[in-house]
Amino acid sequence: MYLVDTHTHVYDHQFSLDRNEAMKRALDAGVGMMLLPNVDASTIAPMLELHGQYPDCTRVMMGLQPEEVKEDYKEVLSMMEKELERGIYIGVGEVGLDFYWDVTFERQQLDALETQLDWAKQLHLPLSIHCRNAFDKMVKILEKKQDGGLRGIMHCFTGTEEEAKVYLELGFHLGLGGVTTYKNCGVKDYLPNLPLDRLVLETDAPYLAPVPCRGKRNEPSFLVHTAKCIAEILQMPLEDFAAATTSNVKDLFQF
Repeated sequence: MYLVDTHTHVYDHQFSLDRNEAMKRALDAGVGMMLLPNVDASTIAPMLELHGQYPDCTRVMMGLQPEEVKEDYKEVLSMMEKELERGIYIGVGEVGLDFYWDVTFERQQLDALETQLDWAKQLHLPLSIHCRNAFDKMVKILEKKQDGGLRGIMHCFTGTEEEAKVYLELGFHLGLGGVTTYKNCGVKDYLPNLPLDRLVLETDAPYLAPVPCRGKRNEPSFLVHTAKCIAEILQMPLEDFAAATTSNVKDLFQF
C-alpha cells in the first residue's frame, strides 16, 4: 500500500524531538510521499531542511498561510515570489482565507489570496487552499480567477455536499483528513456521492489527528486511519482506495 499525505507540517517545531522517528513511522506505515506546504517566512528554512534530508519522499510548496497575513504581507509575498523562481516547488500553498478567529486583516487576506492565485496560474502550479469561515468570499474570488488555469486541493475540506459540489465544479480536488473520521463530521454522509477521482488524503500534522488518535499530536503515519475510515464508507478495499487517491495526487502535482 502506498499513500500520499498531501498536507503535512512535519517540519513544525512540535516534531523537534522525534522528527526522524516520525518520518520512519510514516514510511513504515505506507505513507511514501509527504507534501509540505509552507506557512510563513519563518517556516521556509525548516521546511527546506527536512526536504533536503528526505528528498525522495517529500515535496515542497511555497505560499503564505492566511492566518499569517499581517501588515507586512506585501514584503513577505515579494520574498516568496522570488523563492518560487528557484523552480523546486511543486505547488503554491498554503494559501487561502481564514476568518475564524480574527477579521482584522480581511482586506489583506483577500489581496494576498488573489496574488498567490495569479502565481499559480503564471507558473502552472496547483494550489493548496485553506478556507475557514470564508466560503462565500472564497468562491467569489475563485470564480473570478478561474479561467481554466486554476487547479489544486481544498485543504481540510469539512463543508456541506453543496459546498463540495461548488469546489468540484470550479475544478478543485477535496483534501480529506482526520476530521472526516470524527463522529459529527457530515462529510461521511455524502462521501459515496463524491467522484473518487477528485479525492485526496492529508493529515495537516501536527493538527487534527484522526480517530483513534484524536487528541494526540497528529503525524503522517496516522493517515492510514483516515484512509481506512473512508475506504470502509465507500465499501472498497483499502489498497484500491489508496491506489486511487495516490493516482489523483500524481496527476494533479505531476510527479
